[in-house]
Amino acid sequence: MHAVASFHLAIFSTPRSLTSPAGWDHPALIERPLLRLFGGPGAGVLRLLKDQHLSHDKSTGHVKKRIVLHFPGFEPLDAVKHQARYKRSAVKTARLQDFDVQVGQVESEGPGRYFDVDSQGADWQTASRVYIFDHDEIVRRLNGRGTLHRMVAGYLSALRVVWEGGAFGYFRHAWRFGLFFLFPFLLVAIGVAGSVLIGTAPYWLALESSLLVLSAIVAYLVFFKLFLPWSERWHTLHLFSDWELAVAVARLEKPYLKQWVEDSLASVRAALNEPADEYVISSHSMGSSIATQVIGALVEREPGLFAGKRIVFVTLGGAILQCALLRSAEVLRARVGAIARVKDIFWFDVQCLTDAINFYRCQVVALAGHGDAPQPPIVFIRLKHMLSPERYGRIKRDFLRVHRQYVLDADVRAPFDFTMMTAGPLPAASFANAA
Repeated sequence: MHAVASFHLAIFSTPRSLTSPAGWDHPALIERPLLRLFGGPGAGVLRLLKDQHLSHDKSTGHVKKRIVLHFPGFEPLDAVKHQARYKRSAVKTARLQDFDVQVGQVESEGPGRYFDVDSQGADWQTASRVYIFDHDEIVRRLNGRGTLHRMVAGYLSALRVVWEGGAFGYFRHAWRFGLFFLFPFLLVAIGVAGSVLIGTAPYWLALESSLLVLSAIVAYLVFFKLFLPWSERWHTLHLFSDWELAVAVARLEKPYLKQWVEDSLASVRAALNEPADEYVISSHSMGSSIATQVIGALVEREPGLFAGKRIVFVTLGGAILQCALLRSAEVLRARVGAIARVKDIFWFDVQCLTDAINFYRCQVVALAGHGDAPQPPIVFIRLKHMLSPERYGRIKRDFLRVHRQYVLDADVRAPFDFTMMTAGPLPAASFANAA
């Protein structure tokens, strides 16, 4: 097991040879918006707004009304739990940045679920409505099956990823993501091999064959009662289900997923028809592929829905290529290009050096086969520069915890902050120049 832990650290440790490049230049963006956001206790909050046209409030540059459509990653959390997480982070961010925030309860409007966030500083006030497009029911459905069912379905999904060229693409473009793909399947394979050795020990030790029954019982207990619970520190079977959903999102053939996408279209359409200064479509991890399927479908069917609106698409720790690199993901790749070509949607991709579960330095749109389309600027963040040394030390070896940090609070005032982007006064596009 020590060897497995060492293998885990080799996969998910940050390569020291990589460096984080400067942020991308964009003529409509604001340089390093949060480093100098609050010079005093909430005063002069928008000194940095060089491009006043980004907000409908021309006198101050404030965003007064914002609609957020958030597509979370593969987590067993419903809208209520996502709201609770958001509230905890927002309260800490408000204390750090010296402003007031109120996060409302989850409300339902048709199939959509949302909560309101009211933020106020010394010279600004912003109201945000955050719609949560969680796929908690799908996660629970996949994770709620029997252990053997989950293992078989997971390995079949892994074989499909390999067969469809996904694994080759991972190692070609982001080798750490390739190791992330292999890790849970190799870990469980080691456990299975060890249990088989225990179960067949009487045979290869030339003992009495009657002991095979006892050794089989011991092998069962070792694997199911010791090894699998121990392996859950790395969320092993959860990752099996994650890869099963990744294949489903790529192929878009499963009835339950097609129905989820169709149900979400109505909620997204209604949210985009609400009056607002800006519309932020944020997505995290697996949620980025799912968001692409939903938003891309609307672009194909109702392109006029986006006309004249200021829409920002933010992919956080985006793993679109997890699905898009599979040969069968033709629809997904087409929708990546369709979104990139909508002039009213500004798309930027947030990546992190410490995070092994993102395609670091990769241009998603180009690798999806659209090199001639506008490429989303990449925002590089460093968790070491956002968190206290103690907090960073606690999480840096937990690769899923590191991967969640995109949507959580920081310990210091940093150029990128999820709460400030979704509830603060600055236009979301300004965060594309954070570095």
